[in-house]
Amino acid sequence: MDEAVTNWLDAIANEKLDVDDVERSLRYAKDLEQGLAKIRTYAQGVTIFGSARLPEDGKWCKLAEKLGFLLAQNGHAVITGGGPAIMQSANKGCYEAGGRSIGLNIELPHEQHINPYVTDSIEFRYFFARKVMLTISSKVYVFFPGGFGTLDEFSEILILMQEGKMPKMPMFLIGKSFWKPLDKFFETKMQKMHLIKGTDRHIYKITDDITEVVKAANKIGHPSIHENLYNNPINK
Repeated sequence: MDEAVTNWLDAIANEKLDVDDVERSLRYAKDLEQGLAKIRTYAQGVTIFGSARLPEDGKWCKLAEKLGFLLAQNGHAVITGGGPAIMQSANKGCYEAGGRSIGLNIELPHEQHINPYVTDSIEFRYFFARKVMLTISSKVYVFFPGGFGTLDEFSEILILMQEGKMPKMPMFLIGKSFWKPLDKFFETKMQKMHLIKGTDRHIYKITDDITEVVKAANKIGHPSIHENLYNNPINK
């Protein structure tokens, strides 16, 4: 038996964990287990992040839809958080091009239902489990304008790449007008105070050109989830 499992069972036996702790840890495991089972059924795709609150007839959602369509045309699965606005638009473009359109949803007050343009879906209880699956299932990451949730997802993947806890894969921030001020803050505040290195800002690319995303995905090809770099012991 795995040492970690043995220690966990010993903790339960010694009453170091109460019933609520045990039940909570099992719910964590269930979220992760169902996610891993689903993402193993398709090749690594392109994960698209962005706001659930932007107008669906606005320029950013239209651009996300176009990107989803182009990716599907080139044989890439499109993965989103499964909600409305940017996520729905990217799923819609992929769906209408006949691609595999995946939504990893979570229940929120303003984002309760999976959008109608997914071919595969999972609903998560926990943010962290959902973020793990949005990350591990992808070979390219795309961030459209968004709020705190989008910034959380961006910063988590950024730090994992910065610290070598995941492979450095292409990361695009779509919308120079939106993302440049944040990059400027990184440069003039964080980098100036030596809190980050200048090379850290090379992990991501800010662009208005969605074809750069498609080119990056095409360059990587269509690796199976089973062959991905997360199976390296350091990234497990």
